[in-house]
Amino acid sequence: MVPRREFLRRLGGALPVLAAGGAGVVAWHPAPARRLTRIGLQLYAVRDAMRRDPEGTLAAVRGMGYADVELLWTFGNFGRAPRQVLAALRDTGLRAPSAHIAPETLLAGWSRSLEIAVMLRHEYLIVPSLPEETRQSLDAWRLWADRFNRAGEAARKVDVWLAFHNEPSHQAPIDGVVPYDLFIERTQSRYVKLQLDVGNMVMGGGDPEAYVRQHASRYASYHLKDVARDGMRDTALGTGRIDFRRLLASIPDVHRARCFVEQEGAEDSMASARANYAYLSRLEF
Repeated sequence: MVPRREFLRRLGGALPVLAAGGAGVVAWHPAPARRLTRIGLQLYAVRDAMRRDPEGTLAAVRGMGYADVELLWTFGNFGRAPRQVLAALRDTGLRAPSAHIAPETLLAGWSRSLEIAVMLRHEYLIVPSLPEETRQSLDAWRLWADRFNRAGEAARKVDVWLAFHNEPSHQAPIDGVVPYDLFIERTQSRYVKLQLDVGNMVMGGGDPEAYVRQHASRYASYHLKDVARDGMRDTALGTGRIDFRRLLASIPDVHRARCFVEQEGAEDSMASARANYAYLSRLEF
């Protein structure tokens, strides 16, 4: 047996050969570190500032370094008509690949909503939650899944995706079944995508990395939200329970995904948006 010290000495002598790619030896190079190339902000994170001054807030968000924003049709885009929103995006250089919409949008005027989505250059319309009846009824989840399939089929005809965003309560079993799992199984992948809110998943008791492994092709968008140590609320990125380096490394084609910061409960929302961008922009994974 070669003594440990001698083994290390021999290994050290071999390293220059490996580094030089000697004859018959494949040179080893560590994989380069990756960073997110585009970072977005879900505008709910800065909703108070958006209520006061939508255009000024968008300009400030762009100045922080964000490339994308996720709009809130559920907030009436803060009092701005679609063409005003489009003008503000053009003026700031921001892109809005997606927007959150109310679930009822699927049931009335869906064709018109799709026209607006195309005008605003949305790739995704995302429903963030479902009505109260889904808290107690799996049949209600089945009904909404079927509605998503129909609406999603219509959306694909105009090159828009319909998607669904998870809340913590979606992990709570009903009659022994996790309703979020039922929804994923019942919706058709060719019509319906998913947006994974990693913080909500953790707060609900789920494992976001496990869902990525199982449903990677369904997740096209992510809310990057950290969770405080108490597991009950969100917190600044990098200060809570979620290992974002490991999470981002686990996402196939992460640079094709749409990633949005969303810290909902910050005392100073603009300062938190700035700090969260700084954290993500330099995070290597």
